[in-house]
This record gives sequence, structure tokens and C-alpha cells, in this order.
Amino acid sequence: MNYILFDGPARNALLPFTFTRPVADILVGIMTIRQKWEAYLGSTTTTVTEEYLSEKFPMVELEENVMINASFLPNTVLAEMVSNLEPNQAIFKGDDVIAFYTNDEQESVDFDTYEILEYNENCIIIENTWDIFSKNDTAIREDFEFLTADRKSQPIPKSVNVIAPENVFIEEGAKLEFVTLNASAGPIYIGKDSEIMEGSIIRGPFALCENAQVKMGAKVYGATTVGPYSRIGGEVKNSVLFAYSNKGHDGFLGDSVLGEWCNIGADSNNSNLKNNYEEVKLWSYETEGFAKTGLQFCGLMMGDHSKCGINTMFNTGTVVGVSANIFGSGFPRNFVPSFSWGGAAGFTTYVTKKAFETARLVMSRRNVEFDETEAAILEHIFEESKKWRKD
Repeated sequence: MNYILFDGPARNALLPFTFTRPVADILVGIMTIRQKWEAYLGSTTTTVTEEYLSEKFPMVELEENVMINASFLPNTVLAEMVSNLEPNQAIFKGDDVIAFYTNDEQESVDFDTYEILEYNENCIIIENTWDIFSKNDTAIREDFEFLTADRKSQPIPKSVNVIAPENVFIEEGAKLEFVTLNASAGPIYIGKDSEIMEGSIIRGPFALCENAQVKMGAKVYGATTVGPYSRIGGEVKNSVLFAYSNKGHDGFLGDSVLGEWCNIGADSNNSNLKNNYEEVKLWSYETEGFAKTGLQFCGLMMGDHSKCGINTMFNTGTVVGVSANIFGSGFPRNFVPSFSWGGAAGFTTYVTKKAFETARLVMSRRNVEFDETEAAILEHIFEESKKWRKD
């Protein structure tokens, strides 16, 4: 069967992260949503997403297809229902479509003519940016159970101080010596060829993905995910870093999400709790205003290619778009549009020529090419985000 993941109605609520990727390629837990579905289904997937993203994330349509709402994370029961879908069937949870069967001759889909299969069990749904970190605890646990089933971990080195070693899984090539791992409150997954440097103290749930790194003396609280090739240091709590991002120095990052190719300067901090302990509101790209999160703890949402200088301070519930460069003293405002350059003293436009030069240098350090496809995506975002910038 040919499986196609589609963005669904949550796409705009997941900006700025979906500016540069489909919903399916959001990292939560140990794997991206796409990787989860492919692992459960035993099949590759393609994507229905925004037109400007389609060259990088193409759709392959065959004669018969199953469309899957990428906001829904799979589990054994749901994946089995999806894999058993037959023509003219759809799976719903309440009013929300999870998956449906279609063929290349259908010009439109009318669910009134479908047989509706109800999915009534629990599953993780990623509908807002803050779901990425607030549901990361459950996602790590589910991914850990799936990925480690009937497998044997690499041995825990003798120098490692470990609590609940049965909840620790180490992949081949991982390096860790003289660190403390406390997996009593949640599992700890240490990915292939990753490294935890000496003196680090880590509480689960925690996921260190392939080739990721924890710097010396880091203090990490669950539920935290460090994406492939990313680095963390200092103090980190309940945060998700997508691939190739750095928060490598002292400073605090809590209840936050960083996209790809982000860099947090030394001694930078974010607030994750308001002084009056009230509910945190976050900028909404849908309403172009601030939306209630229902959360008391909520930190920084930073889109791909954005960076901040040393000693940067972020207010509770700050949203930073794509390819912003923030520096200087004081707190920048809690919504920083894409391609902004500056800080609390004011912003100007970070023109694409300079932004692309930086992106090219940053990516080349990791042997990744900044190509015309990447440039075209960022050009589109630059134009789309003009209305929020005030030069």
C-alpha cells in the first residue's frame, strides 16, 4: 500500500516549525512523526504539504493510497487499523479524520459516502507548538518501548552512575563515561554514535538521538529530546531540539522547542514561568494575536536557522520565526518575526543575501549543502513574513 501523510488543519497552529517542513517531519519523542509511521507500518511515506515545500518533500501518488493525518502519532492499535483500511473506508476520532483510503481516479473525497471506523482509544495528537514539549514525556516513553522491544542495549560503562539501569538503552557507537543517569522517573535512550561528556547529570525521560552530544557538566531534566547532530550544555528542562541545533553552553533552556540549525549563545536564558504565575500566552500566526496555551510553564519557540548572541534573555512564551538573528541587552519582544535582525533596542530586516551566506557556512560545517531548494523555501518565507516585520 502507498501511504501519504498530509498536514491537516494543525499546520498553521504549528508555525514557525511548519514554515520549513511538513507536520510529518516534526520531532517529538525519539523520532519524527514520519519515522514513527514508517516504523509502525513497515513502509515508506510521502507527503501532501504546501506547494513551496513540495520539491523538498514530494508526494508520490499510486493507483491506491491511504492518506494519514500527520498530527496523529501512531501506536500499535492505530497502525493496524490504518494498514487494514479498505476502499471507501475512513478512520475518525470524534470529528477528526485520522486516515482514509483513496485512489488516483477520485476527484474529491466525500466522507458521507464512506464507511466510518471509529478510533476511540488514546493517542498523542500534535495540534499546537507547545504540544511538542508538553507531550514529549509520553512520546519518549512510547518510542522507547517500541524501539527497544526484544533488543539488547549496549553495556552501560562501569564509570557511569546509574539509577534504574533497566530503563536505559544505549545504541551502538555511543560514548559516555563518568556521567549520572537517573532513569527511575522515565526511560533514557542514547542514540547511535552520540556522546555524553563527563560530569553530566541526566534525568529521564530523555532521548539523545543519533550523533547528538551532551557537553561536560550539563544538567538535564526530562522530558528532553536532543535531535540528530544537535548539542546541549548548561541546564535544559522539558525541551525538544530538532536536528543540527546547538545550545552548547551554560544558561537555561526550559519548556521550549528549537527548530533545525538554531544556535543559542553562551549564558543565554529563557523564562518559562511568568512572575505572576498566570497562564502563558503565545503568538498565534493564525489569529495574528496571542493565544492561550493552558500552560503555566512555557518557554521559547524558535524556528529554523534562528540564532541569538551571548547573554540573550527571552521572556516567558517567546516565539521567534525563521532565520532571525537576536542580540544585545534587554528582553526582545515576545514575538520576533522571521528574518529579523536586532534585539530589545529594535529590529531591522535580515536580508536574504546575508542570511543565506550564514546558512551556507553553518550547514557546510556539518557537511550539508545549502542548495537552491533550501534557498527557495526561505525566499518564500521571507516574502510571507514581510507583513509582521516593522523596519
